Parts: sequence; C-alpha cells; structure tokens
Amino acid sequence: MEKSSIIHFPADQFVYAADNKTLHIKIFTKKDDVLSVSLLHGDQYIWKDGKWVYEQTEMKKAGSDLHYDYWLAAITPPYRRSRYGFALTNEKETVILTEKGFYETPPADSGYYFNFPYLHESEVFQAPAWVKDTVWYQIFPERFANGNPAIDPEGTLPWGSEEPTPANFFGGDFEGVIEHLDYLVELGINGIYFTPVFKAYSNHKYDTIDYLELDPQFGTKETLKKLVTECHKRGIRVMLDAVFNHSGYYFPPFQDVLKNGDQSKYKDWFHPHSFPLDTKAERPNYETFAFVGAMPKLNTKNTDVKKYLFKVAKYWIEEFNIDGWRLDVANEIDHQFWREFRQAVKTVKPDLYILGEVWHNSMPWLRGDQFDAVMNYPFTTNVLNLLAAKTITAQQFADNMTAVLHSYPSTVNTAAFNLVGSHDTPRILTECGDSKDHLKLVFTLLFTFIGSPCLYYGDEIGLNGEMDPGCRKCMIWDVEKQDRDMFSHVQKLISLRKSEKLLANEGELEFLKTDFPNLVAFRKFTPSKSVIVLVNASDDEVFYTLPYSLKGQLVRNLYSNEDFAGEADTLQVKLEGLDFSILSIDHANPIL
Repeated sequence: MEKSSIIHFPADQFVYAADNKTLHIKIFTKKDDVLSVSLLHGDQYIWKDGKWVYEQTEMKKAGSDLHYDYWLAAITPPYRRSRYGFALTNEKETVILTEKGFYETPPADSGYYFNFPYLHESEVFQAPAWVKDTVWYQIFPERFANGNPAIDPEGTLPWGSEEPTPANFFGGDFEGVIEHLDYLVELGINGIYFTPVFKAYSNHKYDTIDYLELDPQFGTKETLKKLVTECHKRGIRVMLDAVFNHSGYYFPPFQDVLKNGDQSKYKDWFHPHSFPLDTKAERPNYETFAFVGAMPKLNTKNTDVKKYLFKVAKYWIEEFNIDGWRLDVANEIDHQFWREFRQAVKTVKPDLYILGEVWHNSMPWLRGDQFDAVMNYPFTTNVLNLLAAKTITAQQFADNMTAVLHSYPSTVNTAAFNLVGSHDTPRILTECGDSKDHLKLVFTLLFTFIGSPCLYYGDEIGLNGEMDPGCRKCMIWDVEKQDRDMFSHVQKLISLRKSEKLLANEGELEFLKTDFPNLVAFRKFTPSKSVIVLVNASDDEVFYTLPYSLKGQLVRNLYSNEDFAGEADTLQVKLEGLDFSILSIDHANPIL
C-alpha cells in the first residue's frame, strides 16, 4: 500500500459538520490502491477494561479521478464529539491510520486518534437555503436596456449602434431592467446579479466615486427601490456588486491624498509607498488593483475604512432590501475584514448571500465565517476546455470535476456560483467558435450540475463577442434578431431544474464510466430515484449502455418527456453527434 499517497487532515473538506448532528469524514487514497476503508470512531471518554471503545463503519468510495479514490463516511456522534482513525485494506495488508501515524493494529488509547472535539451548531456551514434553488442572471446595467433616455450620460450612443469600447455609453438603466422583468420570468430566472451600480467614472463602474450614491445614469434611489420591489413580487432575488478592494480615482478620500499628500487625514485609507503619489507611472508608488493607477487599493485593516465600508454594506440592505453581495477581487482583502463583514451584514439580514470573486481554490474563505460561496471558475474552465477549446476528454472532465467537488465539503458545493461566462470573459458562444450545438451542450451541463447556475445576459439569445469590451454588447430586444431556439433550450433546462430537484441540489452525484472518450455521463440520485445526464461532446453517434439493471424500472426522457419501461436488463441510449440526454429513473429496486 502506498502510504505516502494517503491524505487526511482533521479539518476543512476532510472532516466537517454536515448538519447539526452529522459528521462527514473523508480520506483520499491512491487510485485503485486500496480495496476498502473502515472508519474507527467513538467518544474519547468511553473506555472499557482499560481500552478505548470504538465502532467500525464502512466508508464508501464517493468518487475517483486520475490520481485518487475519495472515501466518505457519515456518522452521528451521540455526544457531538469523536475520535477516529482508519483501517485501510488491499490485497496485501491492512493498516491503521491515526493522527500519530500508521499501525498494524488499532491502538487502545483514544489519544492516538484524530480528534473532532465538538460539533457546535454555530459552526455548521450554512449558506442561505434559497440559493440552492436559484438560477441567476448577470446584468451589466449599462448594456441591458435603456428605459429612460432623459438620464443618459453626455455622448450616449443610439442603442447597439456601435461595437462596445472601454469608453462608450449606450444608456442602460434601472427602468430598462424593470421593463424587461417579465422576460426574465419567462426565461425562468429567480436571481439577478448586477455589476456595480454606484456612482463611478467608467461605463463598468468598478472605479467607485461614492459608495452611498447610485450612478445617475442608472436612475434614482426611488427607482432602485421600485426595481427591487418588482423583482421580489416576481420571486426574483437581487444581488449587488461590492468593490471594497479598491476605490476609483475620483473617490474623495483618494483625491484628498493626491492634494495633501502626507498631510492628508485619509493617507492611511490607502497604501502609499511615498509622496507625492504618481498616478501615471507604469507601476504606481501606491498599491492598486493590478497596476491600474485609477484604482487605488483600500487599506481594509484601517478602522475608519472598515467602519465606512460596513456602513455601506448595511445601508443597501437596510434601505433597499437587497438579497446578496458579490465581492469583487475578494481574495486580495484580508480574512479578518471578511469575518467582520459577515457579522455586520448577517446581523441585518441573516439569509443574505455572500459571494466572493475567487478564481482559485477557495477553502480558506469557505469555513463558514466569511463567504457563502465563490464564483466557480474551475467549473467554467473545465466546461470550456471540454466543449469550446476541446483540450480535454470527457474522462478528464470527470476527473477534474471530481477533484474540485472533493476539494470542498458537500455543504459548500450546493451553494457554489456556477458560470460559463461573465463581463470578464469572452462570450461563451464565441468561445465555442459560434457553434450553437456546442453551446447547447454547455448549457446542458450548467443547468444540471451541482451548485447555483448563472447566465450572463444575452447568452440565452446568442450574443457573441470577444474579451472585454467585446463581451459587453448591448442586449438585443428585437425578437427577430434573437436566437429563439437557444432561448427555448435554456428555458426548458431551467424549467426541468426547478421541477426535478435532482437536477438541482438534491441527492448525490457520481460520474459514470464510459467507453467513449468524449461522452460525459453522471448520475444524481437518492435511494428511490436517479437522474442520468449524458452529453456527447463528439461529432460521432454513440450508443451508451447504462450500467444498471433497469428491468421493471420506469424511465423517462425528461427533455422530450417520453416514458418507457425497462424490459431488458440493460438499456442502450443512442446519442447523435453533439447530442445529450437527461433520463429519470424511478427505482422499483434501488440501484445504489
């Protein structure tokens, strides 16, 4: 047995409270190196005849990728605490793993074992329950709809008359969004994520001038209140974008530092290296977002900065009843700031959704004391590599996503913010080489996977565009110019996700083995039901045999709404090139 490949730490994704009573415990082993794993667990204070009393629970293999097998056990410690170890067996040996190392037989002293000291209800990771059933729609307000030309900024262009640039304006505003809320309801959307709406210089508004005022090109505070109210009437949640990592060039405290230098009372709001500040340098003499001189980094350790930003965060919740904050460049702000931020906003609205922009492994932010979720860019990357760039096979996709899922507790995965495009990426249709068949498969994966999916405005009607600014085109409202077939496909997938909870976040997920290099197959299941998703990423026709006995089982194609009973032991599914199938199976006999 390759002991150096056995991985477990008594924290994070390896052991966590799944709910108020249940512990999930995981261990990773080299792929195909271990035949079985048993969890040895018990209360550290229960002994008999001088030996620790423990019980043994078989762990199930919850997934495998190219390198590892992932083993999971769920236990309910009667006194909310547990010492535990592992018995690992292969063809040659059985070894015992404890916190103090490997042994041939289980140590009799509980002090040798891993320790979960106590399951505190306050430490159970709990994202807002409503997020798990939310389908998001990201709106770049300047480019969605112009409902009130009277408030257009100077130089506003006719809607969609030119290609987007970093500096042009088309007059999108809140009234335009209100006018099209019923369109979003028709599509099936029940959450809107707005990029920044606060007073700023640019068209993207990530360079804030005043965090407590709306940009006048979007409308008044009364209009925003109306927008939120109209969204809530339709069952749509509203999430705003908070840019707390940096301000804009014209943010008054930064202007004061530019004017007064070392004598400015705001100098400690930022990170100056020397004075006067040089805003034109290739690498400014103060800290910024990237090296953008117009975006000075805020000092979030400073007491006055924290007081101000927490006031901002609470203000828009208290006065406008928003439902979430998306946090820009969240990984470059200190953890303590986010801990205090969470306490501040959750006190005002306990079920507020806190979403961080983190592009890499995010476990340090997802321990229950900071964010409810992060933007799931690993999902984005793997979907694009499979269906757009075509640089990985379906098996590699399954391996990569299995590794991603096991990098976090299951409680975290169900609230993950899944996306395939945004204002920071090329349009997904463009990534797919303008292939609508590939785009349909992208959406099929997006709306059937674990997490909370997000659609970037216009992707559902076939908007294309290169990287920023090309991805920020004006929304097309002329129905004759919309791809209504794509709209219907997305609408159907969202409807299925809402009606069949296994397509959302109920049950468990496992990838299925296939003999086809470009066929993604996974199952989401409970003891009484399974939904199997098949996505053929190749141009070739395939016939996939489901790896279960389905005789006597009721099978339904959820997308075509066709029913058929399993009459043979196996069922073969035909998929054309760039085709998919979503099958529901009600188990006469469980196939777990």
